[in-house]
Amino acid sequence: MNKVISFFLFCIIIALSVTGSTASKNKETYEYLDLFGQIFDRVRSQYVDNVTDEELIEKAIDGMLTGLDPHSGYMDEEVWEEMQMDTQGKFGGLGIEITMEEGFVKVISPIEDTPAYKAGVLAGDFIIQIDDAPVFGLTLREAVDLMRGEKGDPITITISREGVEPFEVNIIRDIIKIQSVKYEIFDNVGYLRITSFTEQTESGLIKYIKKIKEELDNKQIGFVLDLRSNPGGLLKQSIKVSDIFLEQGEIVSTRGRNKEDILRYRAKKGDHINGQPLIVLINGGSASASEIVAGALQDHKRAIIVGTKSFGKGSVQTIIPFKKSGNNKSTTGIRLTTARYYTPSGESIQGKGIMPDIIIEQGTFESKEFKRYSEADLKDSLDNEDNENKNDENSDTDEETEEKNRLDTDYQLARAVDLIQGIAIYQENYQNN
Repeated sequence: MNKVISFFLFCIIIALSVTGSTASKNKETYEYLDLFGQIFDRVRSQYVDNVTDEELIEKAIDGMLTGLDPHSGYMDEEVWEEMQMDTQGKFGGLGIEITMEEGFVKVISPIEDTPAYKAGVLAGDFIIQIDDAPVFGLTLREAVDLMRGEKGDPITITISREGVEPFEVNIIRDIIKIQSVKYEIFDNVGYLRITSFTEQTESGLIKYIKKIKEELDNKQIGFVLDLRSNPGGLLKQSIKVSDIFLEQGEIVSTRGRNKEDILRYRAKKGDHINGQPLIVLINGGSASASEIVAGALQDHKRAIIVGTKSFGKGSVQTIIPFKKSGNNKSTTGIRLTTARYYTPSGESIQGKGIMPDIIIEQGTFESKEFKRYSEADLKDSLDNEDNENKNDENSDTDEETEEKNRLDTDYQLARAVDLIQGIAIYQENYQNN
């Protein structure tokens, strides 16, 4: 056994000794470490291609982590640098959040306005082939490496989607620049869209809430917070986003291996929309940080959750950096699952997801492809005597037409806006009398 692997095993043995494990347990561990050493030597000497000791050890570390759960893993220098860019809202790739399931890459969510999103990749899709390489048998890391590439490079992925035959999707790789928060206005309803939770999310959300209030001269009747197909991101940002709409109470708790690892995060006083009606949209692509926000607002009865059941990722990953020793003191790291998170009511959504208060599928039957008819469309119908005088008033501007088309094609959003308007009418006509 050469010096590299001997030193590697020596370090593990020293670490185990420091932990104070019992002698019998250590003996069993040493036997497995000896087995690891034997396998290491056999692979190094007989594998079909030459592989360096460093590569084998890195693969062994990654295998140890990915074998625990789909969200833990090893990050070499390149992946570590990309991870730093991810949290800042800029990175290279196709624009999809993925996990490994049943040997294939499963799409948690395509990120809005990215190449994958524009190509029609959907949450729940399975990627079964990347160019000419079958995905089955690859690790998540290997699959990610195949999908990486330079801006402008083409890639063909084969997708398996429920109800249809597998099909190919051609995508051009690009630099992914995420605008974490977007906004629109629909009939005096403020619409806030969060695509992912990055370092800019809280500030962006506060900025656009103020902008909506200014544009509507504070006459807004409520807000829709759209978390659909949002794969998550930074835990701290999900807490800050929840706090924007809450006056008090627990937002989320994280519970690790030991009782002393329990952390509770609470809201500070100050609701940025002053208690106005709030609808939160979620779907099967809403994961992790999105579920923290939806769960907190649902448990506190602060928002009505609308859409379909969320993804169900209720675990917390800690990013742990490591400095390489020697001349090359580059940074690597691991992503390690260290806790589960729980909603204010004490529920874990791991594997279960957040169930909406009102389940609304994203139907297509109200698409703009289907024309709606009224009395005015009937042949020889009576004219409204005021029509001639109001033709100019009733004509839609381009902006209004675009707004109506969006509500025609986005069924869940249209129902959320309807719900806000219904609440506003009820409050004005009944509660205030």
